Amino acid sequence: MTAAEYAVQLQAAAGFIREQDDFLVVAHVQPDGDAAGSTFAVAWMLQSLNKRFTLINEGRIPDKFMYMAGPHTVIEYVKDPPERKFAAVISVDCADFGRIGLVSECFEPERKLLNIDHHATNDGFGTVNLVRSDAAATVEVLYDLALELNLEFTPELNDCIYTGLLTDTGGFRYSNTTPKVMQIAADMLARGVKGYELAERLLETMTLGQVSLLKRSLNTLSFAHNNKVAWLSVTLDDLSATDASSEDMDGLVNYARNVEGVEVGMLFKEKEPGIVKVSFRSGGLADVAALAQKFGGGGHVKAAGCTIRGSMSEAVERVVREVGMALA
Repeated sequence: MTAAEYAVQLQAAAGFIREQDDFLVVAHVQPDGDAAGSTFAVAWMLQSLNKRFTLINEGRIPDKFMYMAGPHTVIEYVKDPPERKFAAVISVDCADFGRIGLVSECFEPERKLLNIDHHATNDGFGTVNLVRSDAAATVEVLYDLALELNLEFTPELNDCIYTGLLTDTGGFRYSNTTPKVMQIAADMLARGVKGYELAERLLETMTLGQVSLLKRSLNTLSFAHNNKVAWLSVTLDDLSATDASSEDMDGLVNYARNVEGVEVGMLFKEKEPGIVKVSFRSGGLADVAALAQKFGGGGHVKAAGCTIRGSMSEAVERVVREVGMALA
């Protein structure tokens, strides 16, 4: 995308927000740091514009991200679906419409949707699309949108932006850590963000459940295709035995990917009997977004995911075989 094309998208997105009101704001199911940061960033932006809005997600925003919420609550759709439908929707960090999940059931048939994202696999499902695939995180796009709207960068908004950048770049270690990312991060630090506190909270601190789950999952570490592919698996029994939650699986996939010589690391997570979610991480030789798309998923070249119907063993067999073919 050229700078001129991006400028047109920013103007259209700003126009959408100025012209509409009573927004429903939704991020992808099982929100990570960028999804949560983007959700709350939009909330603070809309509040500063005196717009009405409702925040919602199919499930629950992890507790570790709720410091960004302030007075804003997020409806958990599966527990408390709203009784009304919405005509103006803002989706953040959703690579495709399916990532919105069950929340789409409360959209008006003729709804207008602003799609704000950074995934290369985004299919432009919005009425208005603000999608920049070379951005490290959706909050990077929201930073540009805040400038376009001439908004004040409040401490609350700054924390949201920094959080999304910090988590989606792996603590500014991944290859998506561009000069622009560092410029925005520096701007946030200059505005008072305590980066060291957020790093401690989000990257260093582990729950007891997370440690227990790590110990258990490392026993499942397996290799294939000349040790270029590695994976871990977590079953429902593992979660129960360790008293861990789905949030405690964050980062486990990296223990497979970080083994020397591994090109593709994966984590197979049993979500319910017969349904397995797969997280992919690539060293660069394999486009795991393309791999995930073969199974109905998506994401980035180096980080992606999908959901497979079948047993754990069936999911492992199918995906490992496909990854091996891609590497070959």
